[in-house]
Amino acid sequence: MYRICFLFIFMLKSSHSLELNDDFNQNIWNVTINLADSKIFMDETEMIGFNLTGPFNDNNYFLTIKSTNPNLLIVGFDKILINGSKEVFNGFFNLTGIFLGKTEIVFEITSQNKSLWEQKVLINIIRRQRTIDTIFTASVAILVSLIYINFGCALNWTDVKTTLRRPIGPIIGLSSQFFFMPLASYVLGLILFPDDVGLRLGMFFTGVAPGGGASNMWTVILNGNLHLSITMTTISTIAAFVMMPLWVFTLGKTIFHSGKIPIPYAQISTYAIALVVPLLIGYLIQKYLRNVGQFLAKMLKGFASVLLIFIIVFAIVVNLYLFKLFSWELVIAGMGLPWLGYAFAWIFSRFVCRQNPKDSLTIAIETGIQNTGIAIFLLRFTLPQPEADITTIAPVAVATMTPIPLFLIYIIQKIKNRRQPEEHVNGKPPEDNVAPNYQSITS
Repeated sequence: MYRICFLFIFMLKSSHSLELNDDFNQNIWNVTINLADSKIFMDETEMIGFNLTGPFNDNNYFLTIKSTNPNLLIVGFDKILINGSKEVFNGFFNLTGIFLGKTEIVFEITSQNKSLWEQKVLINIIRRQRTIDTIFTASVAILVSLIYINFGCALNWTDVKTTLRRPIGPIIGLSSQFFFMPLASYVLGLILFPDDVGLRLGMFFTGVAPGGGASNMWTVILNGNLHLSITMTTISTIAAFVMMPLWVFTLGKTIFHSGKIPIPYAQISTYAIALVVPLLIGYLIQKYLRNVGQFLAKMLKGFASVLLIFIIVFAIVVNLYLFKLFSWELVIAGMGLPWLGYAFAWIFSRFVCRQNPKDSLTIAIETGIQNTGIAIFLLRFTLPQPEADITTIAPVAVATMTPIPLFLIYIIQKIKNRRQPEEHVNGKPPEDNVAPNYQSITS
């Protein structure tokens, strides 16, 4: 009797053991895909091969492959039946990258409407360098070089020397540029993106960058002090060799701890050369080809206006895909950094340092406009893809919001000029409405 009971219990345990063994076999299925670095390009479709291994036990199984986020990635694959005793199944499916980001594709095996196994594979959707990106970069570089030749023709070089001898304006601007802006960008990132390291880095890198070349164009358009603006841009670019590493490796460490952050010395050097060389060419034209210099100086304001519109419109078209990532936090961050820079520099220079309105306006413009190209460079060499491209939305947001107050000032100036017609003296407009650099050529 005891033997019979023992045998019955043993049979029950053996049956249960077989069931556990089947479950165990189901858990050792595995899938591998033939996709280098698990990366696919946005707006492209690629056929991917896969290998599914595991014991199928002569049963019928259904395999499905799906994306966990169809807004980023679409999987082209129909549900298929797998039968037989083979332990390896080979197949293909299509992946279509929709937008930048990371998502997973899920391989699932079902039988009789019951899920038996699933495996997730992480996929990175990145952006391929496009022809339009190259065209935009090259065209902006050429046009900016040309306008800096115009700047060289229009500058009053005596005033530039005077500014360098008594660099009150540049010192005020340098203080605002490399002390207020980095701190403001850090605080904005901390408040608006507390859980997003990438966007905090994007804001901080934008804040520690030197002044952008667009500040000189806006100075011309808004009748600021061009020779002060050019001097400040040059000093800011040179100071960036020291100030950027100082901020990145001190305050920046509290944002980003892993790996070394490369400082783009080569890019800053290139920008400095691209700034100085065209100015020297303009100076030589002003000195030895006076008629040509006068003509280029007269074209300066119109050329600057056209170039700014071109850069803004073309930049929006090129980066249109990034606007899908815009959120209210990014809008506030994009407005906050340059607008706070304008306000702080204006108040500090006008009411604390007692600078005249024209110089205060110039210092404010120079402080608020950042070289977002350097910030984007830093992000792309610091973060892996697709995070690098995604986080460039921070400097793009700043660049997008930067011109708004300047446009408003321009409109206010135009309205004011229409309400108060210019009184010409000896056929010349009043001094307040003419940038002093234009007069240098005719003197």
